[in-house]
Amino acid sequence: MKKYHHFDGIVLGSGPGGEGAAIKLAKAGKSVAVIEQHTAIGGGCTHWGTIPSKALIHLARELSRSRKSHLLKTIPSKTVDCAHLFEAVQNVVTHQVEEKEGFYERNEVTVIPGRARFIDAHTIEVTSDDQEKQVYSAEYFVIATGSHPYHPDDVPFDEQRIVDSDTVLGLKEYPTSLTVYGAGVIGCEYASVFKNLGIKVNLVNTRARLLEYLDEEISNALSYHMRDEQGIVIRQNEEYDKVEKTEKGVILTLKTGKVIKSDMLLWANGRTGNSSDLGLENLGIEPDHRGNIKVNDAYQTSHAHIYAVGDIVGFPNLASAAYDQGRFAGTHIIEGKCPFHLVKHIPTGIYTTPEISCIGGTEQELTEQKIPYEVGHSFFRNLARSHITGCDAGMLKLLFHRETLEILGIHCFGQNAAEILHIGQAIMAQPAPHNTIEYFINTTFNYPTMAEAYRVAALNGYNRL
Repeated sequence: MKKYHHFDGIVLGSGPGGEGAAIKLAKAGKSVAVIEQHTAIGGGCTHWGTIPSKALIHLARELSRSRKSHLLKTIPSKTVDCAHLFEAVQNVVTHQVEEKEGFYERNEVTVIPGRARFIDAHTIEVTSDDQEKQVYSAEYFVIATGSHPYHPDDVPFDEQRIVDSDTVLGLKEYPTSLTVYGAGVIGCEYASVFKNLGIKVNLVNTRARLLEYLDEEISNALSYHMRDEQGIVIRQNEEYDKVEKTEKGVILTLKTGKVIKSDMLLWANGRTGNSSDLGLENLGIEPDHRGNIKVNDAYQTSHAHIYAVGDIVGFPNLASAAYDQGRFAGTHIIEGKCPFHLVKHIPTGIYTTPEISCIGGTEQELTEQKIPYEVGHSFFRNLARSHITGCDAGMLKLLFHRETLEILGIHCFGQNAAEILHIGQAIMAQPAPHNTIEYFINTTFNYPTMAEAYRVAALNGYNRL
């Protein structure tokens, strides 16, 4: 039997984008419902993406560091089996779900389990796991259904031998060897994870170098550390021809004729927006070939009262940005306008070993734009804090204007790079003339800290002038 309910706003998806929109609307006194098709709230970010992958990365990194630390050489190393490792990851996920449930409960947001489908521009039908159907209507909708790993038709995924970035989190035992196809952020991160767990790793990159959008010096440093320091076998500029599953493992044949055999294949080459089966054809909304929905600057679709945020709209495909997009869409619904937008320079955090984080222009971009810049370096091997922690690989790199000293780009490679970057981000975002390297030159930093790298890099660059 169908039941009918009406809300001021209905949000499809409870990931970062959906959460941002729902809480914003609820804080304004709107009646809000969140539709979530999975058994627990949080979306792909909480259950298959950011949270579990970063928890796994942290655990693998700690295990690797404990084996190598010069301060812990007298302590016998311990082996953590696959079951215990993923149990620890699941504990983090469970805690995050409980936190988010509290957010919705305190803000009186109705969470409805089931799969949503538009009937018309103001009405959706939600089908629960037991196939019960209910109908809901709303003045406004926010589509925040996220994305999923792209699956080519000729790759025989089975969640055991051939997995993607979602199903890899369901491993029951470690493979002896792993091939990662795709060397984007996800591919590079998982290659580091499994190498830190002591597994032989092949990384197949479809491009000429790793993460080509990075500053070339940083990209080259990552390649060096993954190949020479960690022992990952990297194949650049390769594309697959076919994938075969055998009783003993997986055979990946490349178009160049190379053949790679391993126990498991992790496919990490692209993602697709979760736009199918939403009934968008009933609204005249047509996703692109990647399943993404086109929106305007206010995140409105071709229907002014239907918004879309997060991975479903494509770039920048970041959990942090999705949450802000959700808040901005909520603000536009409430006020009819939104003076806020995503920041001009969105920080990038890549949790490889070592970490990478960057913001602003690269040397290649500034050179193409004919901007006169200078470079300041701080190599972590020269910092006292790095010696104490045993994490002396990496550097902080500042790019700044030769005449105004304005900070143009910040690139960090090493332990805690994603955290270190935000110090520079705060100064870079200041209005002129407060956005220059002079801040770092004339500021007293705690000693010993990694933040001191900013003073060292700023002085290094200033001395070049």
